[in-house]
Amino acid sequence: MLYDIGLRIHYSYATRAAGGRHVLYMTPANLDGQRAITSLLDITPAPDERSARTDFYGNTVVEVAFHTPHAEVEFRLRARVERHVAETGQDHSGSPTQLVDALREVRSLEGDSPHHFLANSPRVRAQKVFRDYALAQIDAETMTTLQAVETIGRAIDRDMAFEPGSTQVDTPPEEAFARRLGVCQDFTHIMIACLRSIGVPAAYVSGFLRTIPPKGQPRLEGADAMHAWVRAWCGPKMGWVDYDPTNGVRVGDQHIVVACGRDYGDVAPVRGMVRTAGGQKSKQAVDVVPIMGQDEIGA
Repeated sequence: MLYDIGLRIHYSYATRAAGGRHVLYMTPANLDGQRAITSLLDITPAPDERSARTDFYGNTVVEVAFHTPHAEVEFRLRARVERHVAETGQDHSGSPTQLVDALREVRSLEGDSPHHFLANSPRVRAQKVFRDYALAQIDAETMTTLQAVETIGRAIDRDMAFEPGSTQVDTPPEEAFARRLGVCQDFTHIMIACLRSIGVPAAYVSGFLRTIPPKGQPRLEGADAMHAWVRAWCGPKMGWVDYDPTNGVRVGDQHIVVACGRDYGDVAPVRGMVRTAGGQKSKQAVDVVPIMGQDEIGA
């Protein structure tokens, strides 16, 4: 599939900001099954400093700074991405108990090493409630790791209700889980916590998801949203497998990857600081428009 992607994030400040510095994770990734053909990130007003780099996990990062007063700032991405997800084929993941031994054999500490995604991270902490829930869904003696990952993901999709506005960006996953309400960030954090609690390394993936309007209705510009899902390590033969617990499906060619980290805090689209007084308002709009191909799924 070939997609044209647009992302607009706009901030307005109650009092003019004297300055600011931001770290942006907005650029679609280049990786197996995905190619960013073009990518342009416009920033208004023009920043006084701008630089790009690759972080420890291999994500593209843009850093900007403003030295002069401004009442608003807008980040606008335009990109064309080719996306293809190959069939996984036979399950070679082994059992979750075998994963412990497999992890001992992994010597790499590069950014994609599973060792970085097993321990607690700033926003996701393994707790008894998540371990108990995960173990109640699976049979660790008969299931493969891949089957366990998919079973837990389907259970979260079944037991959680997706409700925009029910949580905030800093809502702890245990709070969202207790209420059984949340958005894709919450679903993803909860699944990561469940997997890590039973010894399966799990990462947070941010990106875009192509969504389908109701039958007979036109597609609305800006109706799509940034999305999040889980990347789980299923052993040395299977490697990393992506699963979308919000929709209860394996990730397909309608999921476009932007960045991968331990949790949302590692890959937030915009983070940083501004020197201002009073509050701020933000707006976000996403367009994911297919250029070729007919196979699409709803979300």
